[in-house]
Amino acid sequence: MTSGALLVDVRTYEQRQRDGELPGAAVIDLTVLEWRLAPSSRYRTFELTSEQRVIVVCNQGFSSSLAAARLRDLGVNATDLEGGFSAWKEWETTGSS
Repeated sequence: MTSGALLVDVRTYEQRQRDGELPGAAVIDLTVLEWRLAPSSRYRTFELTSEQRVIVVCNQGFSSSLAAARLRDLGVNATDLEGGFSAWKEWETTGSS
């Protein structure tokens, strides 16, 4: 994020309420992710440069890896957070993964 990456939290409302928010993340529902980020979509909510990295985060890292692959197919420089929010929370709490 310090180098301009867009962090996108695709967890459900219920997961965010239960487990907490991801600081600095844009919240985009997984069902509309492509619409909101694809360069060719008239419904996009972010103007991304071709170099700008998008980091997709789900709860455990499974659906975010599929979402990142779909975004790459659409021309977005996307990846995901291995282990998802759960891994980030563990790292934040203990300082290790």
